[in-house]
Amino acid sequence: MSLEFSASAKQRIERLLTQYPTAQAALLPVLHLAQEEFGHLPDEALHLVADTLKVPSAHVFGVITFYTMFHREKPGRNELMVCTNVSCMLRGGYEILHHIEKRLGIKAGESTPDGAFHLVEEECLAACANAPMMICGDNYHLDLTPQKVDAVLDDLRKRWQERAKATPGGGTGGGAKTIMGLGSDIHPGKR
Repeated sequence: MSLEFSASAKQRIERLLTQYPTAQAALLPVLHLAQEEFGHLPDEALHLVADTLKVPSAHVFGVITFYTMFHREKPGRNELMVCTNVSCMLRGGYEILHHIEKRLGIKAGESTPDGAFHLVEEECLAACANAPMMICGDNYHLDLTPQKVDAVLDDLRKRWQERAKATPGGGTGGGAKTIMGLGSDIHPGKR
């Protein structure tokens, strides 16, 4: 199967290329665009990006394997990024990560069998003052406790099940997307 960018994505790439001094400098935003377009970055997408930017495929591969925000496999619908860097670690980040692993029956780097969740251990998510924390979509979940995590997971699971009922083919389509409006202790932000 040969992947191609949509006409809209091609236009966005052309605009991006005008904002950077070289095509290689535009690699990160083009990889984000490719992941948005295809849901993840299989080998075909990496070669497409390399060909589009006229950079070596090995360089593209090196970049996507360095950054945890890029996915080689299709992630679960709700990507849970849990910080375990120093501030979060000292305030219970690993306990939160292990609680989520136990609750979902998966380890960091895995997705639930139904595709509802994908769990990622992150090095830093830039919210040290409110550790421990995690991000799902564009929502920052701060000052986490196991009880807060359970409430977030229950709400996400409920929304995922509602979507699965309303969507032909179930709730496994697409990549990680934002589910907004989860509650008063959820702080919107950008990654």
